[in-house]
Amino acid sequence: MAVDASGPRHAFGVYKRSIGAYLRSIAEYPVDFWVMAVSGTSWQVMLFAFLTILFGNVTSIDGWGYHEMLVLAGFLATSWSSTALLWDGIWDTGKMIVEGDMDYRITRPAPVLVQVGSKHVGMQVFGEATLGLVMLGVGWHGAGLGLGAVPTGLFLLLCAMVIQASLLTIANAANFWMKGRNPVIAFMLAELQNEGMRFPLTILPAAVRLVLTFGLPLAFASFVPAQILTGRLDAWWLLAPPVAAAATAALAVWVFRMGLRAYDSAGH
Repeated sequence: MAVDASGPRHAFGVYKRSIGAYLRSIAEYPVDFWVMAVSGTSWQVMLFAFLTILFGNVTSIDGWGYHEMLVLAGFLATSWSSTALLWDGIWDTGKMIVEGDMDYRITRPAPVLVQVGSKHVGMQVFGEATLGLVMLGVGWHGAGLGLGAVPTGLFLLLCAMVIQASLLTIANAANFWMKGRNPVIAFMLAELQNEGMRFPLTILPAAVRLVLTFGLPLAFASFVPAQILTGRLDAWWLLAPPVAAAATAALAVWVFRMGLRAYDSAGH
């Protein structure tokens, strides 16, 4: 029986083999792995220390206490680093377009988007994810969240990863039209995510909150899940993250396909 090169089973097989091959290559250079993993902890250590020092001088940020802020920061760090672990290859889209490597991906009997997204793994994320989980764990315990909330947390984390990977895919796909090597739009998205979403959105103007919730749905990857977990939102809000994840994923696939249609081989 012929293998369906467009089917989900085949796509998952391609993804698993590609990620597995890169992880095996990492194991051959353990020093490089540990250097990158340790370097990845530096930002999260500074954020952890910053929040600890800050809450040594203030009691709350717009009603959010220390442990609730750790839940927010830890959830964001964990979801973002997990996305980088599983979908880091998407950052090479512009480079592959300019250098002609996209031609090779197009001619292979496998989904192009899956090949690109699974091209490599960001080694620094192992350190980032570790510190993210530490912050999330400390905040989880301090905020009084029990083991019963773990399934909800994992579900929201999965939704957040899909949203972030989808938005990164859209941002990197812009290079099909911009014809640049560097993913400028994706860099802007990452900066917005890391700088703008680590504090409660309620401290921002209403117009900005609307944009980051319904226009560019980054809120559903960090702030909304943290609110759900800490009991600040009603249970029906659990429907929102999966809807946002499905919508952004569908949009990401469509934008990338449009980009492939607009793509001109580097040899032309």
